[in-house]
Amino acid sequence: MTNRIERTRISQLTSSYGPDEPPRLPMDFGDYLSLLWRMDRHSEDAARVKYYRRCALALGEGLGLKDRSIYRLVELTQPGQLYQQLPNAPYRGASRLVDAQDRKAAISQLAQLRLDILRIGTYHDQWPVSWPGSGIMDTELRERVFAVLFTALQGQYENFGRLLLVVDIVLSDLLVGIHQMGEVNLHDLIGEFGYPNFADTKVRAAFYSGSP
Repeated sequence: MTNRIERTRISQLTSSYGPDEPPRLPMDFGDYLSLLWRMDRHSEDAARVKYYRRCALALGEGLGLKDRSIYRLVELTQPGQLYQQLPNAPYRGASRLVDAQDRKAAISQLAQLRLDILRIGTYHDQWPVSWPGSGIMDTELRERVFAVLFTALQGQYENFGRLLLVVDIVLSDLLVGIHQMGEVNLHDLIGEFGYPNFADTKVRAAFYSGSP
């Protein structure tokens, strides 16, 4: 069973990180990876990409990643390709290349697993018009699909989502060599590192400017 802190942490990692859903817990490398995914997810929305890039760069600096290849990834990689490029991090500016190929393979698999967990956790984001199964004519079958989606899936994801916490620890070690991830609170990120202030009306207007 997940405890309250774990539930809040999983919810934060799968959140939008937007002005109406700011982080409630101190942010760490897992949040950084989720922000990269958000940049990929909204690669067609210039306003969202700009917002998430600011978030990622501020958090990266706050976590002391500014001289790391994982930080430069945000500066140099086209949104939509960030997770594809994660496995190449061992080859960028690294002095230890002897096991880079093995680390690349491990990062590739873990990044894919993280993608799958995030996609399931944010599945409802992909239902802008109707719920999956809403077009099924058979009433009994349609209700069975809804029962799974709205009860079984939701209840089981809480346990499944704990994989994020484990995956992030391993990825932090493989990508930046941090065995125990540091963290920084949102107040310090906004005040010292230029993280977008979710209470700023200009930030909010810019974030939602591309929304339909």
